[in-house]
Amino acid sequence: MKLVPLGDRVVLKQLVAEETTKSGIVLPGQNKEKPQQAEVIAVGPGGVIDGKEVKMEVKVGDNVIYSKYAGTDVKLDDEEYIVVKQADILAIIE
Repeated sequence: MKLVPLGDRVVLKQLVAEETTKSGIVLPGQNKEKPQQAEVIAVGPGGVIDGKEVKMEVKVGDNVIYSKYAGTDVKLDDEEYIVVKQADILAIIE
């Protein structure tokens, strides 16, 4: 199965948080809060949404930072995704 977002929605896959100590030891999954960084998996077509022209500014493969309480969690084929509106994406990580 495949998620295909509609309108100005974007499908994100959350990046795994790894915490590194000052000495370089990696502590996987130690953060209590979910990180707000994710990879773009799919992008909707944009178009006219609520009477306004919406141009999609993110593309598949971009790493982004999104709003803390944004989106809808979706589980598909044992993978977890987040579906957000493009407006909930705060920045692209370059």
